[in-house]
Amino acid sequence: MTGKNKWKKTLIGSMALVLLASGGTSALAHGKGHDDDRGKGKGWYDDKRDYDDDDDDDDDEDDDDDKYKVRWHFEDEEELEWAMEYIMRLASKGVFTGYEDGTFKPKQKISRIETLTAAVRLMGLRAQAESAEEMSTELQFKDADKIEKKYPWAVGYVAVALENDLFFENESEVKPEANATRLWSTILLIKALKLEDEAKALNNTKLDFKDAHEIPAGSVGYVALALQKGIITGYEDKRGNKTFRPNQPVTRAELAALLDRTDSEMPDHDASAIYGEVKVAPTNGALTITKNDGTLLTLPFDANVFIFRDDVKAPISALQAGDKVFLRTYQGKVVFIEVTQNAEEDDITEVGLIQSLTFNSNAKLQKLTLKVTTNNETNYVIYDIADDVVIVGDVAKLKADQVVKVSGDDNKVDRIEILS
Repeated sequence: MTGKNKWKKTLIGSMALVLLASGGTSALAHGKGHDDDRGKGKGWYDDKRDYDDDDDDDDDEDDDDDKYKVRWHFEDEEELEWAMEYIMRLASKGVFTGYEDGTFKPKQKISRIETLTAAVRLMGLRAQAESAEEMSTELQFKDADKIEKKYPWAVGYVAVALENDLFFENESEVKPEANATRLWSTILLIKALKLEDEAKALNNTKLDFKDAHEIPAGSVGYVALALQKGIITGYEDKRGNKTFRPNQPVTRAELAALLDRTDSEMPDHDASAIYGEVKVAPTNGALTITKNDGTLLTLPFDANVFIFRDDVKAPISALQAGDKVFLRTYQGKVVFIEVTQNAEEDDITEVGLIQSLTFNSNAKLQKLTLKVTTNNETNYVIYDIADDVVIVGDVAKLKADQVVKVSGDDNKVDRIEILS
């Protein structure tokens, strides 16, 4: 993807991050930090990037998903560069947010209750977790009293997590304030993907880690599967020693990366990730793309859609036909777009009035004469038309005196856009 690492360093000051309006409690805003710079590693191991970096901040469990505030920057944004893409994607879906004081605290360790809450939200179960029925659940854990008194907003999340097998059968405590470790988070996310049986089938896998002995035998399969799916990675030092660091606490920014990678494996619910190419320039509040599988798809924009093009936050109008994009949808609307490769610049780009059209004996358009007026000076330009020309708009309007935009290269027009 073009500029994937670079844009994170330049967009932060001008980006907008959706923050859920938070109440008195900071549900997921207790997490803590990031590990290293982010990016796509060459393999499973990277001594500079810990792929299990995910962040699930939620200090807004009391709020409804439709109560949004837009914050244009974080006070500690310089610490967020490597994880910003993960944070943006998840924040646009309401999975987690920053703190009320305007900070995100990427390096702060994330607690188990915050991580659990983020996992439930990632599964698309936030509404259920915050329903009156789930919030009134009488928890049977030994530390249920602590949760109900200190984390009342989390009662429904714990109940839903239990209903969805996110706990082991022998766990008798939630341990809400304990740090979420790499191993614990890995197991939680594999469970969230409903891949427990697949993980158990890998329990006899030999892990290529120097500290593999620190991973309980019953957890080996979870780690192996998470590695296979690219959800988490290990570390490799300069001497080539590979470690997993199962008991190392996860930071808020690291959890953001973990959650984002898990989301790409998540069965379809309210949110989805799509790769494709912009078919036509956005019109009428919607985007039409050709997905990588060739399917044509038109989706409306969310009012708070985030678009990043040329390494900075951009308006919808900056999207161009031919741009290769990665986008996220939530509840059927586009909430996040990253232009991964800009459309190739055309040698020909002109807007003008059709003066005349020339067709061959097969009624195929061969030439177009365009009347172009610039600075009160009018010129007539004759263009050859490519055999595979694409005409965008109402073809019936392709006639004299119609305003069009032509583009192409090699001295041939391969696209005619009929303008209103």
